[in-house]
Amino acid sequence: MSYILGIDGGGSKTVCILMNDLRQVLGRGEAGPSNYQSIGIKATLQSIQSAIHNAVEAAIITNTVNIDAICLGLAGVSRTADIEVVKGLVKELQNNKLPITWALQPANIVICNDALIALVGGIGQPVGIVVAAGTGSIVFGRNHQGHTKRVGGWGYILGDEGSAYKIAIAGMNAALKSYDGRDISTSLVEGFKQHLNLASIEDLIEVIYRREWGVKQIAALAPVIDLAAASGDEVANNVIDDVVKELVKATSTVINAIFSADSVLDVVTTGSVWRGKSKIHQRFAASLIKKFPNIKVIFPRYEPAYGAGLLALQTTQN
Repeated sequence: MSYILGIDGGGSKTVCILMNDLRQVLGRGEAGPSNYQSIGIKATLQSIQSAIHNAVEAAIITNTVNIDAICLGLAGVSRTADIEVVKGLVKELQNNKLPITWALQPANIVICNDALIALVGGIGQPVGIVVAAGTGSIVFGRNHQGHTKRVGGWGYILGDEGSAYKIAIAGMNAALKSYDGRDISTSLVEGFKQHLNLASIEDLIEVIYRREWGVKQIAALAPVIDLAAASGDEVANNVIDDVVKELVKATSTVINAIFSADSVLDVVTTGSVWRGKSKIHQRFAASLIKKFPNIKVIFPRYEPAYGAGLLALQTTQN
């Protein structure tokens, strides 16, 4: 029996699944972050090694675990130079003491961005589109010919339209405009005060600037806008409507680039933004399907690490 490793490496954690050639998950392990751009290659290697070890330990296998293929879908890996760095990491993995043996050939090593494994895991096959909207945002598609198209993913300064971070910024901006009298009244003023335990909305300055809040902390304020929109607040709903427009525009760009307007395909939505109470998922789906009637908008069928496993398994069947 063939054994395959699928690895999902992100900025907060690393997930590894051990799969057999029947697509069955035998073991799953987690470890720390593995975005080498932010934590370095040594720490990345340690996280991946720990995740593999934990996955194998979780599997109940009596015979030798001989790894025939591996796929690493890592955040921050998109350029040729990144792939070369990760190739060196795979060599290091094979030199470390793990409860497995290696039977890897170059053709059975897949190194890619985490957007591709999110697509494959979310849909269950390597054709379709993933719309990721969490702290950041990116839209990525792959067609039957293997052509890919990415839109967004440029980070919180240069892009990330439709992300939780941009929702939070737009919401705070709208609340302060309302407080100034530059815009209509909104419950967001009171919403931020209660959520952050502020005496006045003016205290947002102290929270955002003097506490030196980062992207993730600011993005975590997105639910304030979401709840206000769900309660019928006009200003908050305008923010959510703008988010939907941006994500529909980005998805439409991918469809027009590598698919035809009448293509039948799945669009999988991943990330915290889609779990809101303001019906953002329904709004997005309705708007996109109005433009492309044959599109089906879905939530993920499987996790990204499973998508990595499927991509690795594919190399053993060619």
